[in-house]
Amino acid sequence: MQTTIKSTVGFAGVGLHTGKPVRMTLHPASAHYGIWFRRTDLDGDSLIPARYDAVSDTQLCTKISNGAGASVSTIEHIMAALAGCGVQNALIEIDGPEVPVLDGSSAEFVEALVATGLRRLDAPVRAIEVLQTVEVSEGLATARLEPSDTLHIDFHIDFAEQSELIGRQNKTLNMANGAFVRELSDSRTFCLQKDVDMMRANGLALGGTVENAVVVDGDTVLSPGGLRHKDEAVRHKMLDALGDLALAGAPLLGRYTGVRAGHAMTNKLLRKLFATPGAYRMVECDETLAARLPGVGVHRADLPASV
Repeated sequence: MQTTIKSTVGFAGVGLHTGKPVRMTLHPASAHYGIWFRRTDLDGDSLIPARYDAVSDTQLCTKISNGAGASVSTIEHIMAALAGCGVQNALIEIDGPEVPVLDGSSAEFVEALVATGLRRLDAPVRAIEVLQTVEVSEGLATARLEPSDTLHIDFHIDFAEQSELIGRQNKTLNMANGAFVRELSDSRTFCLQKDVDMMRANGLALGGTVENAVVVDGDTVLSPGGLRHKDEAVRHKMLDALGDLALAGAPLLGRYTGVRAGHAMTNKLLRKLFATPGAYRMVECDETLAARLPGVGVHRADLPASV
């Protein structure tokens, strides 16, 4: 059955790119509601759907907007947490333009969702089953969806020329049975020290610190405590991919492959999937099929040691 959270959950922090303080509250919602954001600091139409067709910018993060111009950016980490914990319906109220970055991962979101628990609703889950392979590419970057009986994420990154520490990394995960919570949820966003000054000169990463991102300078990790995983970089890319795929509006049954892909490529991929006749179908999930979805059966024991 569809789910929502059992009770209201609140977060406070700063935006990664704006550097502005922000408060965000997740509220339970009814069946078929989906995930919506509401800007409580704005007048007029401030409801924004968390859907692929509301994405308005993908420069270094995912931003969604409505027709009235209300927007929320850096939504990928909270969207990944919701998808990875199996939450299909929620209203997210936020008093600023950017989701709080917290520690740069989805860990605090996941911990709060697991602590409050989920409530089953009186409606079956519907999933998006990929029937045909769809692919988008740009230069050396590629993103692809192909048929699979569960959601797999296969990701490849190549930073060998920029950082020997990060280098080339590959990882594949079946996202069912709490895999996101155990394997990906605590992996933080990362950047190279030489890129930080450039981003700040362009009005970005104003809230970024070594406490909420993995900052790499040559072969040195400047963030206290170093890496949480040897391959934390590719794990975070997979986290981002799950958050961006969650904007499909329903759980996906398909294999996602990303090669040097980012927010823009994943959004283009979803747009191509839904624009391609016969590439997908909606299926109503029985208990067997629902058990293959991300987030089903998550327990507190699945939380990584860093949470």
